[in-house]
Amino acid sequence: MADFIWLFVLCMLLGSVVGFLAGLLGIGGGLLIVPALSSLLVIFHVTDVEHVLVIAIATSLASILFTSTSSALAHHRNQNVPWEVAPWVLVGVSSGALLSGIVASYIPQQGLKAIFAVCVMFIAMRMIYSTKKATSTRAMPSGPIVATLTSLLGALSGMIGIGGGALLVPLLSYFSVDMKKAIGCAAVSGIAIALFGCLGYIASGWQVKSLNDGFLGFVYLPALAGIVVTSWFTAPFGARATHFLPVSQIKKIFALLLVIIALRMAFS
Repeated sequence: MADFIWLFVLCMLLGSVVGFLAGLLGIGGGLLIVPALSSLLVIFHVTDVEHVLVIAIATSLASILFTSTSSALAHHRNQNVPWEVAPWVLVGVSSGALLSGIVASYIPQQGLKAIFAVCVMFIAMRMIYSTKKATSTRAMPSGPIVATLTSLLGALSGMIGIGGGALLVPLLSYFSVDMKKAIGCAAVSGIAIALFGCLGYIASGWQVKSLNDGFLGFVYLPALAGIVVTSWFTAPFGARATHFLPVSQIKKIFALLLVIIALRMAFS
């Protein structure tokens, strides 16, 4: 019982850090939740090593389902969601995320680690070297092509437990979507990725993990509750802190941390 309480408290602490950084830097919590929760689940003997990364990814997606909702609603109220493009994006990311949740449990642990490490390294490099450029003038392709492209990004996002904004925003910007609207579209898409990714992980883990042990498929409910209960409240503080903290410097420091996480994941 003592171990369970400690695990819950540490997940609350993790959620508070993740929520604050999400509000401050506009990044998805999965980049931190997956590696941190993987370690906690092993330390407290919650599950076997074989399934630990899948459980961390599934639980991360479940937390994003809660924490991204308020962000998406805010973008919608501010008319920053391009609804002429968003339906095709939603179809794509939903199908990709659902498929990733179903097949991820069949991918070897080292394969999942490699996919996570490569994606995190890409996101970190983009954070370090990103510069403000003029919006491109490339035309948006047809709806089915948009759905196909975003299904790949939805699958990748679901496979590494993130909301997908770091992957979707560059794609939408490439096709001339205004940056604010690209971020708004990514915020709405994060809900779809989290929802359908979770459904896939719940379905694939239903016969593997027991609800009596705190699992809904591969989603570990006690950790989810700990993360959500604090991240929900600390995200607004992070957003307010953007007015007085050196965000650009913090973003680069965080990117270097992501590089370390990616390398550790790749070679562990």
